Amino acid sequence: MSISESRENPENSTQVASERQKEIQREQDSKDVKSAEQPQAKGAEKQKKAVQTSAIERPSPPFPSQHLEKPSHESEMELKPQFMAEAYKGSEKLKDAVTIITGGDSGIGRAVAVLFAREGADVAIIYLNEHDDAEKTRRYVEAEGRECLLIPGDVKDSAFCKMAVQQVVDKFGKLDVLVNNAAFQEHAESLLDLTEERFDETMKTNVYGYFHMAKAAIPFLRKGASIINTGSVTGLHGSKELLDYSTTKGAIHAFTKSLASNLLDQGIRVNAVAPGPVWTPLNPADKSSQDISQFGADVDMRRPAQPEEISPAYVYLASSICSSYVTGIVLPITGSVG
Repeated sequence: MSISESRENPENSTQVASERQKEIQREQDSKDVKSAEQPQAKGAEKQKKAVQTSAIERPSPPFPSQHLEKPSHESEMELKPQFMAEAYKGSEKLKDAVTIITGGDSGIGRAVAVLFAREGADVAIIYLNEHDDAEKTRRYVEAEGRECLLIPGDVKDSAFCKMAVQQVVDKFGKLDVLVNNAAFQEHAESLLDLTEERFDETMKTNVYGYFHMAKAAIPFLRKGASIINTGSVTGLHGSKELLDYSTTKGAIHAFTKSLASNLLDQGIRVNAVAPGPVWTPLNPADKSSQDISQFGADVDMRRPAQPEEISPAYVYLASSICSSYVTGIVLPITGSVG
């Protein structure tokens, strides 16, 4: 299929991207077979209990030993992420705002969509081809009394990004908040395992996708608008098995600070959230079934965050009621001291 054919048909484009990600995963899975067959490290059973900091009990290791196929679906997870934030009460911090969330079908994106709606915003969700997850997110947004527009497509394609933003503006008449959240992640034990094609897939999804979406959105943003990028603790500290992913997240942090300076005089704020481990479909689609059972156990809280523990930060950064004097920051939410 030619690039022009892919751009003219977003459904074909998403299929190509989906198959490319599946192939990258299959290649890495085959390299992980020997590691997966090795016994677990001794002493794991003596691990301290996870830290709980609220009345709500959060799941902690060991998690179900499950490995998902990319692009991963939250509906297929044995242990479903907590995203509803039922104790969170909205107060019109985003009243009548129009928001776009890439990767909004599941994980952090879904949790953000729910809280944005609870704060009074209409939500457009851009996703690859996880239609079942996206439809479920739409139902939750509509249950909060707001509209939800679903737009499947590949954010690596600049033409698609322009079309998607225009579609949102055509429907709602404006755009107030862009959340760049779509991501691709696949681990590798060595730099030698990273082909140029694989590096490109990670870079073009995680960095070019943010660039394309921001460039498409900026002509429609006005004073008081906000762009929020999803970074990562790996962009702050690196990760020996996420070489390409960490590289993209570091780039996103720099892009955030630079774009914040660039747009400051227009009254548009740009910030990033840098989560640590979060229980989303991204991780069981990356880690082996053995490794995922102890996901998040190595941070100080000895457990991963749930998406609903991260989403309030996006509300804070999206709303000028809360953060009108905040721009160019990378907010770490890592489950570790310091």
